[in-house]
Amino acid sequence: MNAQDKVFREWMKAHVGLLVHVARAFADPADQNDLLQELMLAVWKAVPAFRAELSPVTFIHRVAHNRALTWRRRENWLFRRARQGQADLALFSGNGADPGGQERVDRLYAAIRTLSSVDRSLMLLSLENVSYGEMAAMHGISTTNVGVRLSRARQRVTTLLREEPGHE
Repeated sequence: MNAQDKVFREWMKAHVGLLVHVARAFADPADQNDLLQELMLAVWKAVPAFRAELSPVTFIHRVAHNRALTWRRRENWLFRRARQGQADLALFSGNGADPGGQERVDRLYAAIRTLSSVDRSLMLLSLENVSYGEMAAMHGISTTNVGVRLSRARQRVTTLLREEPGHE
């Protein structure tokens, strides 16, 4: 096993959850596994570019976030192309709820997907307990701006979840 493979395996053992979060935040449930594979491939390809001045989690998130943005743009383009050729997109309607807690998690990620890409990224980093300082450095914004954006994003997600039909 070469050094790149070794580093990648270590990172995936420790941080695959981060990639799962990114995939769930950027892709609909049917596409999450495809995006997760693309994120893992992007991280593997990026290992040689890693420099120790960043923490591995910061580096992995940056690579994954950028790849997810590219993927999302491509998916939006494909969706628009499909819509041009079809009068009815009924195939995109829901197919029922998952049982129990998984349904709540899916609703949460659906709400996160409505956020702007930066706010979505900040929410995911927050879920990974990344410091405001690291978030600010990754996105080129102030720590105060990170706090404000996170507060507003959390408020929006909470509002969306409360407005859903069937919310208790």
